[in-house]
Amino acid sequence: MGPIQSARAGRKRAPMAEINVTPLVDVMLVLLIIFMVTAPLLVAGVPIRLPDSRAKALDQEDKPVQISLDGTGKVFIDQVDTRRAELPQRLAEIATKASPEPPQIYLRADRQLDYGEVMAVMGEINRAGLNRVALVTTQNEGN
Repeated sequence: MGPIQSARAGRKRAPMAEINVTPLVDVMLVLLIIFMVTAPLLVAGVPIRLPDSRAKALDQEDKPVQISLDGTGKVFIDQVDTRRAELPQRLAEIATKASPEPPQIYLRADRQLDYGEVMAVMGEINRAGLNRVALVTTQNEGN
């Protein structure tokens, strides 16, 4: 790089204007690292250890309602803590807000949770008239 030779004989060298991209690359790498660290934290707000399954992922057009049960049995509707006593009322509100077709419900339950607790929540979902329920698992490639 350096100065450019002038075509005219009597002139001295003129400095070449260059853009220093090193600070730009540094800033972009820092932003990339920040997004790589924070992106996994934005996926699910309720920490749940999901069971494994060999089922394929569902195709979904509309945003589903996510109902989560953590390891202690607490119920979350779209990451909002909901008491068990309020669950039928909240599910009825979701069913009445629905368009002609009921919304898709994703039920996420911790693998250590008692099966009866999961079925009690599924019973409340069914009782509210929400019959499009999918159980969320992690995908297991083996066996």
